[in-house]
Amino acid sequence: MKEAINDKATIHYRTCPLCEATCGLEIHTLEGEVVHIQGDKLDPLSRGYICPKGYSIKELHSDPDRIRTPMIRHGADWKEVSWEEAFSEIEKGLIPIIQEYGRNAVATYLGNPNVHNLGGLIYAPIFLRALGSRNIFSASTMDQIPKQLSSELLFGSDAYIPIPDIDHTHFLLIIGANPLSSNGSLMTAPNMRKRLNELKSRGGKLIVIDPVRTLTAKLADEHYFIRPGSDGRVFHS
Repeated sequence: MKEAINDKATIHYRTCPLCEATCGLEIHTLEGEVVHIQGDKLDPLSRGYICPKGYSIKELHSDPDRIRTPMIRHGADWKEVSWEEAFSEIEKGLIPIIQEYGRNAVATYLGNPNVHNLGGLIYAPIFLRALGSRNIFSASTMDQIPKQLSSELLFGSDAYIPIPDIDHTHFLLIIGANPLSSNGSLMTAPNMRKRLNELKSRGGKLIVIDPVRTLTAKLADEHYFIRPGSDGRVFHS
């Protein structure tokens, strides 16, 4: 954290938690209010790039409906409480359920943005182990389990997801993906347009196989349409 040189604002360097790209943010605050957000040019991953979601953090932070303190519902009414009161309420409701129905009666869900919060990465696994339930759901179970299953079958673990070295490759084949829209999901590669353009400028080749003319397909050197529900022979022919 350092003083901004142009005014009395203070600059905080943070990681954007809104998607897997985890871009570096430079957040300017004045008396507790966010007055400006831009990309952190010194971040080795995002290099100053942020998407519109990163800019929107200012609006999210100042939204009057944002929850700023724990709340407990009594009927249709909500009451702000202290953290001690909140944990006491959780204990009062959670322990009887576990005692009567077992730990698997409790389910958890992890997703954006808590899984991209650095504190959450440290403490969520500890909490899950203490809870002891096998019912753990996440954004992964909703949209990327096939990729994780194939990684487990091929490499021995669902965490061993191969990540292409886009910044050094000279040939990239993309099948059924649109990283210009997903910001390089499962590749953690912010500013995919710049990275793909750099691939092409160094003499590399980008090929997309997709039934839809996506943004990425429009950028590609070659785009091959395939018929959904068919097999490789259709493409080969």
